[in-house]
Parts: sequence; structure tokens; C-alpha cells
Amino acid sequence: MPQDFAKTVFNRVTRDAGASGGLDKDAQQAEPGNFLRHIAALSGSKLADGLIDPKLVLSWLLTHLGAGSFWVGLLVPVRESGALLPQLFTTPYIAASPYRKWFWAGGSAVQGLCAGGIAVAGLTLQGAVAGAVIVTLLGVLALARSVCSASYKDVLGKTVGKSRRGTATGFASSAAAVGVIAFALVLLLDLGDRAVIVIAALLLAAAFWLIAAAVMAGLKEPRSQPEDASGIGLRQFRLLRTDPQLLRFIAVRSLLVGTALAPPYFLLLRPDSALNQLGALVLASATAALVSSYVWGRLSDQSSRKVLMYAGIAGGAVLSAVVALTQIGWIAAPGVIPVALFGLMIAYQGVRIGRSTHLVDMADEGDRAPYTALSNTIVGLVLLVAGGLFAAVGAASVPLVIALFAVMCWGAAGLAAGLKEVQADA
Repeated sequence: MPQDFAKTVFNRVTRDAGASGGLDKDAQQAEPGNFLRHIAALSGSKLADGLIDPKLVLSWLLTHLGAGSFWVGLLVPVRESGALLPQLFTTPYIAASPYRKWFWAGGSAVQGLCAGGIAVAGLTLQGAVAGAVIVTLLGVLALARSVCSASYKDVLGKTVGKSRRGTATGFASSAAAVGVIAFALVLLLDLGDRAVIVIAALLLAAAFWLIAAAVMAGLKEPRSQPEDASGIGLRQFRLLRTDPQLLRFIAVRSLLVGTALAPPYFLLLRPDSALNQLGALVLASATAALVSSYVWGRLSDQSSRKVLMYAGIAGGAVLSAVVALTQIGWIAAPGVIPVALFGLMIAYQGVRIGRSTHLVDMADEGDRAPYTALSNTIVGLVLLVAGGLFAAVGAASVPLVIALFAVMCWGAAGLAAGLKEVQADA
């Protein structure tokens, strides 16, 4: 892209482009173009995520195909834990490479192919067979996503300045939300058969992931000194003893998983109308991302610690309100669940952007890969175990599960207060 155009947009969006942000001279010169490539690639990837959302879209599709509750129940745990658990084992290969952008680009391309496969399965299969194939493809997609996650923070840290990373991710989230809102409006306005619209959305997701891969491949990434792969792996658990801030950060992240796990339980409060609310729920989720992501990103560049605190407070407040509304019988009122989901997704966006910015800024270049892999692997285990335990509790009482999520969010807010202000030395 033209360098002058990139600089103009970069200066207007960031407002503090004069600061080095920890980049060397060559990286600073390439930063405007790289900044826009990050936004473009992340926007495509995040839009694809919204179009294929397992919590809403794929759950609806499997229900429509008659796959059964077993396969529907596997969607969120497979997607979330599969994207995190493998990172401790894939990171050594990433760290040994002088250029890490190719891992993100390759992972994005694989996600695109899997999304296309899910669309084909939705068109040609039914029942448990459809469920098995779609969950399997989602598992492969999640593994590819784990490679993207393990490589991205290092790539971002090498190519975008410290005070501008949250802005890039927040801007991309807001841009992607516009596309997801358009998808939600199509569903709400009944512009065609809902199954056809969902399949078309899956095919669009595949295209956006492939485009994002191509965009990231053009990034001007500085060469890294390949790291010894033997230094990253199971032995990285020793970091939990040597770095108490990392341990606290992981504890905060683990307690905040309720913001990701809670939405399906909102649907279970009124399962009779869940299928008819798909458009409203997608709209609520996307609108929350649109109105909050850029703000969360800017705030994260000032204090990711405070963002994690505020997100925990917001999540705890929304979840507590849902429990209270359930107890007094108002949860069944029209629009209550979409509005509650809107509030929860605002908190969730703060969690996503705050945790990403905090981890990148708290670690030096040589530490980002192991810190990312270790924290994601542990949180993936928490998601897998917690998902199963909460599913068992939910069989007895859905409001109790939501109340437990609320307590976790309040606890996370308290723990986040003890995190360091890692942006202080930007």
C-alpha cells in the first residue's frame, strides 16, 4: 500500500506515532504499513470468527441438522480449549523460526479450509454424522487457531509500538463487528431461508480467513534470532514460581473464563425460543464488540490492568443481574436475554483485549512466546475442566452456574488490582 497513505491513516488512528514504542529504527519505518496490515488481517479473522461463532451460529446449525445435544454440547469446549491447549507444544517450533508471521498466515488459511468444510457438511449431512464431522472440523480449526494465537503476540510486539498495540486489536474488533451486525440484520429481517443464510455465512468466513492469510504474509517482519526450542515446553511451568506477576495474570484470566462460557447458559434459561432468537443474539454480541472494542483497546494502551479490573466488574454485574432477574421471574420478558448478552459481551471484549495487551507488554521479546504458550495452555485446561464441571452443575440448576460465573468475575477484578502497570514504561 502507498507509504504516505499508510502514514496518514496511522497518525490519525494512533495519535502518538512519534513514540518509538520499543521498536528499532527499521521497524519504526515499516510500522505504519504493518499497523494497517494488522488491522486488515485481524478484521478478516475476527469477522470470520463472528460468522462461525460456535456459541450461537454452529449451535443453531447442529440443532437444525438434528445432530443432538451431545454434539452441540461439545462445540464450545472443543473450540475454546482446542485453541489454547496445544500452544505449549507448538511454541517451540515457532520460537525456532526467524519469521513468525508464516505461522499466523498458515493457521488462518487452515481455518478457512475448515470453515469451508463445515459449510459443505451442513449442506450434505444430517443427524449425528453431521455433528461428528462438524465438531471434528471445528477441532482442526481450533488447532490452527492455536498456532495463530501462539505466534501473533510475538509478531505484534515486533512490528507495532508498545503504546499502539491495543489500538490495533481494538480497531480490528470494531471493524469486524460491523460485518457481523450486517449478518445479524439479515437474520432478523428474514431475507431468506435461515439455513441458507447460515451456510452462506460459513462460506464467507472461509473466504475472510484466506484473505487474512494473504494480508499477513505481506507483513514486513524483522528477523528474530531463532530461539532454542528446548527452552520452551513443559519446563516453562517453572515460570509460575519465578514470576509471581505471570501467576497472578493467569489466575485473573482463568477466573474470567465465565464471560466466554456463560452465553450458552443464557439460552438454556429459555430453550423454547432459542432458535428464534439467533438474529437478536448475534446482533447483541456484534453490537457490543462494535461499541466497546476500540474503547477497550485505547484504555488497554493506557492501563491493561485497569481494563481487566473493569471487565471483571462488568461481567460480575451482568451475571449477578441475570441471576436476580431469573429469581423474580423477569428473565422471560421480551428482549431481556439479548440485552443481558449485550452487556456480557462488552465485558468479554474487555477481557480479550485487556489480556492480550497486558501479556504482550509485560514480557520482553524473548519471553513473549513462552509466556503466551504457558498462559494459554493453563487457561485451556481450565476451560476444558470448568466446561465439564459447569455442564454437570447446569443439569441441576442453570442459575447456579451463572451465579458461579459471577463470583469468578468479581474475584478476577480483585486479583487484577494487584497486577503491575506494565504500560508505565512505554
